[in-house]
Amino acid sequence: MSRIGRKPIDVPSGVEVTVKPESVTVKGPKGELSERVHRDITVSVEDNVVSVSRPTDRGEHRALHGLTRSLVANMVEGVTNGYEKALEIQGVGYRATLKGKNLEMALGYSHPVSIEAPAGIEFEVPQPTRVIVRGISKQAVGETAAIIRKQRPPEPYKGKGVRYEGEYVARKVGKRA
Repeated sequence: MSRIGRKPIDVPSGVEVTVKPESVTVKGPKGELSERVHRDITVSVEDNVVSVSRPTDRGEHRALHGLTRSLVANMVEGVTNGYEKALEIQGVGYRATLKGKNLEMALGYSHPVSIEAPAGIEFEVPQPTRVIVRGISKQAVGETAAIIRKQRPPEPYKGKGVRYEGEYVARKVGKRA
C-alpha cells in the first residue's frame, strides 16, 4: 500500500529533476544540488510535479516521507531563487569586512576572526555591522550563519555579539549595589 504526500512539489520551468535509485538531483538556473533518499521512499516526476510516497503508515516511514519531501522542495527552491540569512553585529568596535571571498570580523578579541567561504556560499557586507550569507543549499547557508554567530554569541547583559537579524536576546539585570 503506497501513500502519496498531500502536497506534491510543483517544478518551475527551467528546473530539471532527475531521480535515480536512492538519490535525487535538481538542476536549475542557480546551480545543481543532489541528495540521497532512503531506499523505502519513492520519488517520482510526472508533468513537472514531484511526488514522494511511502510504503506503509509506520512512524518511521511517515517521518522519512516528510523529511524527503522537505529536502526535495528546498532543493527546488534553492536552485530557483537561492537562500540568504542576515546577521547583525552589535558592540563598540565590532565590525565585519570582506577580504576576497572570505569574511574577516573584529569581535573584541586580540586578533581578527577570519571565516573562509565554503563551496557554494558567498558573503555580502552592505554595512560594517551587517553580514548576509547567500547560497543555493538551505542547509549550507544555515550552517555557515550558525558558525559566524558562534564566534561571538550575543551576551545577555549588554547584548553585544553576533545575532540573526530580528533575533530577540533576553536581557538580564546586572549586579545591584
